[in-house]
Amino acid sequence: MIQTFNSTAENRVCSSDFKTANNLRFGIGTFNELPRALKELDTKKVVIISDKGLEKAGLVNKTIELCRSLPIKVSSFTNFVGEPTFELLEEVYSTLKNQAYDTVVGIGGGSALDLAKTAAALLDKDRIHPYLRGEQTIQSRTTSLILIPTTSGTGSEVTFNAIFGDEEQGVKRGLISSAFLPDLAIIDPSLTISCPKRVTAASGVDAFTHAIESYIALRATPLTQMYAEKAMKIFPLSIKRAVHCGSDIEARSNMSWVSVLAGISLANAGVGAVHALAYPLGGRYHIEHGVANALLMPYVFAITGRSCTKELVEVATFLKLGDYTNNPHKAHTEVVNYLYNLLKELNLPTSLKELGVEETALPEMAKQVMAIDRLLSNTPYTLQEQEVLEIYQNAYNGVLK
Repeated sequence: MIQTFNSTAENRVCSSDFKTANNLRFGIGTFNELPRALKELDTKKVVIISDKGLEKAGLVNKTIELCRSLPIKVSSFTNFVGEPTFELLEEVYSTLKNQAYDTVVGIGGGSALDLAKTAAALLDKDRIHPYLRGEQTIQSRTTSLILIPTTSGTGSEVTFNAIFGDEEQGVKRGLISSAFLPDLAIIDPSLTISCPKRVTAASGVDAFTHAIESYIALRATPLTQMYAEKAMKIFPLSIKRAVHCGSDIEARSNMSWVSVLAGISLANAGVGAVHALAYPLGGRYHIEHGVANALLMPYVFAITGRSCTKELVEVATFLKLGDYTNNPHKAHTEVVNYLYNLLKELNLPTSLKELGVEETALPEMAKQVMAIDRLLSNTPYTLQEQEVLEIYQNAYNGVLK
């Protein structure tokens, strides 16, 4: 079933500060509505931004053919693999600038979508370095933007965050702008069926990370918690089926909902320490964002969860782990164990050692984490550098303490 939402009108009723994509189209077959969407945007010249993997799989060509059903000019940029860097963003900007594109279509996982929405917001800018260095915030964009996810995890299609590797600093950095919200997000769960098991697992747990971190975040509101709660209730019903039986379209659809709902909560409430500790792993070792978040989550919550046991009682209920209203410390233990055991059940790594991280690098990474105040200040626990190092050491050894 295709469901279309005009979220802007709803948001005005709920909260003047609440933001998400202008429109969402969710359902099996919504991908085929792309030509209609382009026509509604009065597109004359479109560029499709995706990656080499989807190009090889034929999905980029399929997207191009859909666009060519209209009398418009169509180009594509797929010259990348893995997660994007600021260097790649500059290459995209240089390649597309002055080509008079009026619409960008991003299709793929979070990397492709982050690249597409940032490029769309920068195409009308004469200089981009002040934005990349954080000296200026992107206030607006004039290029139309459509985002089509092929994984269920990042929620990039409904957030105003974009994450890039900073190769100079050896970390990942986030750009934030309301201009990153697309004119339309097309969420077709059938596009996720061919997603490999590891990607399905990592991206799915990444979505859960967004839900639980935004639920306990200091910037959380009853409205954002409503989205996060729904995501956490759906997650345990479908994640294992989606991973181990990838053709299960019901499980795939449910995980697409988890990604969207958690993404909306993340976009408005923000995330915290799990993401902060993940950034150096991505920047230094190029560990996939979803894998880093999934692995770190139990080790981080083993410490930070001490300050939000009330919320973890609620999380335990959402996950059907039991009612620990009268024993909140037990809820903390059960949630942390659930997150750790989930890694094993989904065949994800349980230690940093497995990923080739060097133990000698842990102190320097702990120092880098302490500089990520945007995320640490949103965590209901004041982490000290020694505690961050302890988390890294526990994760390195794969031992919960």
